[in-house]
Amino acid sequence: MSENFRQVLDKRLSRRRFLQSSSLLAVAAGLPVFAVETKPGSVQSSLTFRETGHEMTPTLEVPAGYKAQVLLKWGEPLAAAGPAFDPLQQSAEKQQQQFGYNNDFIGFLPLPLGSSNAKHGLLVVNHEYTVPQLMWPGSPDDVSLNKAQTDTDIVAHGLSVVEIEWRDGQWHQRKDSAYTRRITPLTPMQISGPAAGSSRLKTAISQDGVHTLGTYGNCAGGVTPWGTVLTGEENIDMMFGGDFSQSPEAASLKRFGMSATPQKSWSAHYPRWDMSAQPNESFHMGWIVEIDPYDPRSVPKKRTALGRFKHEGANVYINSDGRVVAYMGDDQKFEYLYKFVSAKTYQADNRAANLQLLDEGTLYCARFAADGTVAWLPLVFGCGPLTVANGFRSQADVVIDVRKAADLLGATPMDRPEDVEVNPVNGAVYVMLTKNADRTAAQRSPANPRAQNKAGQIVEMTAPKGDHSAPVFAWDMFLLAGRRDDPSTSYHPATGKNSWLACPDNCAFDRKGRIWITSDGAEDFGIAEGIWAADVSGASRALMKRFLRAPLGSEICGPFFTPDDQYLFCSVQHPADGSSFEQPSTRWPDFDAKLPPRPAVIVISRTDGQSVGT
Repeated sequence: MSENFRQVLDKRLSRRRFLQSSSLLAVAAGLPVFAVETKPGSVQSSLTFRETGHEMTPTLEVPAGYKAQVLLKWGEPLAAAGPAFDPLQQSAEKQQQQFGYNNDFIGFLPLPLGSSNAKHGLLVVNHEYTVPQLMWPGSPDDVSLNKAQTDTDIVAHGLSVVEIEWRDGQWHQRKDSAYTRRITPLTPMQISGPAAGSSRLKTAISQDGVHTLGTYGNCAGGVTPWGTVLTGEENIDMMFGGDFSQSPEAASLKRFGMSATPQKSWSAHYPRWDMSAQPNESFHMGWIVEIDPYDPRSVPKKRTALGRFKHEGANVYINSDGRVVAYMGDDQKFEYLYKFVSAKTYQADNRAANLQLLDEGTLYCARFAADGTVAWLPLVFGCGPLTVANGFRSQADVVIDVRKAADLLGATPMDRPEDVEVNPVNGAVYVMLTKNADRTAAQRSPANPRAQNKAGQIVEMTAPKGDHSAPVFAWDMFLLAGRRDDPSTSYHPATGKNSWLACPDNCAFDRKGRIWITSDGAEDFGIAEGIWAADVSGASRALMKRFLRAPLGSEICGPFFTPDDQYLFCSVQHPADGSSFEQPSTRWPDFDAKLPPRPAVIVISRTDGQSVGT
């Protein structure tokens, strides 16, 4: 690391907040490191809750004065007449009528449409993946499921849409709701945007390359201002198997991470997921899918203009000129950060027009520079290297092979970019970079400054004069996570001994613009996964406080506030991960010897009715 680079990194370590120097720089220069005296309480955060502990336990903990209600659990019947959960007698027919597995993203959409009602609304919840070892007796692995188990496993993926309301002091699911819906890998969908109708999307289930089936691998997402949900298809490669080496698409399949060796049982029972029979089927996956929860008869749309990669999610912002800007991360090591800018503008009084906004516009990838700028590089057919000479025949090819296009443009390989969200108060964009232990010293870059990065970081980007369509932003390092005593981390000097975090994953913002961060990998550091929160400006900028402690083996996903900040929804995903059906490390949330651990949605509130975090 050159002297110049150390100086640049020092500037990026948030000079605006508290760091006059960085012990990371001293380590890089071979200089002795002197501990910075921490004085918890010397700087006051605006967050008033008393922190929870770091310890890993079988239970979930929230601060004193708060409560957590378990609202929805895997296997919960979604209708009053639906089948009761019986882990010994699960079937595809039952699972189709029940809440799915491993809930991730949560979106709360008020009822009626267009209101700011915080007591009545729709929850749209992603079901990212399954853990057969915790779902069936005998703890089968993912690839050995029989056909009946595979059929159940398939429909445990996708999304659930439910109606909820606050009454009698708690939240209730309305099981007579006309909005109730399961969306699975078998649900009819349409492909829209530049890739629609491409010959590369024509398969046995899609003769026209437009009509398709299903969504899965749904990780994070976002709620649009016009009342739809954007769900991201992420690790879809897990469901495929089969030798594709002789396919004309072999290079594209390999660049996406496809493997002939399956990680799930789906391809063993259905040719749809066997790439030796259907190599083009995987091109139907890896998109952002837009769903209208207010219309249960609507057909979800795969918005191909936003590119095909391992989407963590998509979050939209209405720019000052009315255009819609969507931010997205490709959640894999050394992959890229993206934004999409719509061609047309948002119309507050024309929902029908807004439902088409994500089909036309410009997709960009990000290149971070040492001078503190981010260049947004347009991914447009015919521009620069995106030509026939490099294998691109149309914009359809660009969005299908967007990773290859970003490679050619020289985008910055990142440390697993996950959630990317705009703070509604200050307009800055925050990028959760979870970790990348494979990065070598030679592969370090300004926004990814650590080799063998096991703890992750958070990057903050600022649009010039609030214009999110601008080609160049400024960037800053908000946080370098990891153990508090690790000299390669950057924390507020007043950070407490239990306040440090590792592996930032999802984030949310309350009405005051404070950031709420979840983790995915903190257990590798010997501490519980959970939620942390911090101010983003002033003397307490980036002063972390642990808010929630997750049950053993789980992670917290999809934090989402109601419009009044009184309720915080979040997912508890894969409790007891790494153990077995017969001997789970926790039986959260039921703690019933007859029931396995169950992923669930919880809702957190203060016992005195005030806003969360106040």
